[in-house]
Amino acid sequence: MEAIFKNIYQHPLLSAEDLQSIAAIHHKVSFAKGDIILKEGRVANEYYILESGLIRAFVHNYSDDEITTDFFTDQELVIVPTSLFQRMPSQENLQALTDCILWKVEYDTFQQLFHRLPGFIEWGRLWFTTQLFAVKQRSLDMIRETATNRYLKLLQQKPQIIQYAPLKQIASYLGVTDTSLSRIRKDITA
Repeated sequence: MEAIFKNIYQHPLLSAEDLQSIAAIHHKVSFAKGDIILKEGRVANEYYILESGLIRAFVHNYSDDEITTDFFTDQELVIVPTSLFQRMPSQENLQALTDCILWKVEYDTFQQLFHRLPGFIEWGRLWFTTQLFAVKQRSLDMIRETATNRYLKLLQQKPQIIQYAPLKQIASYLGVTDTSLSRIRKDITA
């Protein structure tokens, strides 16, 4: 079994046999740099585990500018939960920023196994709770932290974003202009 599954699906209630069953529903896929994985307006019928690469989620604002809402890096779930679990058209787009290797899980297959394995249900509850806390912390950081501190936090937590994502996408994610982000980067390296 791939180590990535043991890393992602960590929960004390998941047995080795459960992990084998979960790993078996994943299928390896790849996307090239620039590929749209999920387009706004479509219902997500799968989620992914990102083995390698960088993916971003983005929306178009009222002026039709692209605003990056999230980045996904190695060993993370790539998912638009509202679309996948509420079966609603996605408000976000998912795009590969580099060539990516992922493990795909179809919604129907996931649902069948999810309801059969109690440990999988508990893992899902823990994952959603963790995501809720992360979203809340990001909201608080946008209000309480300076743009420089938000950039430094991103640099520390996910350096591959700084390495591979275009400046404009990083700036929109941090809630600053490209010019402001350039100034922040210059001040940090000075």
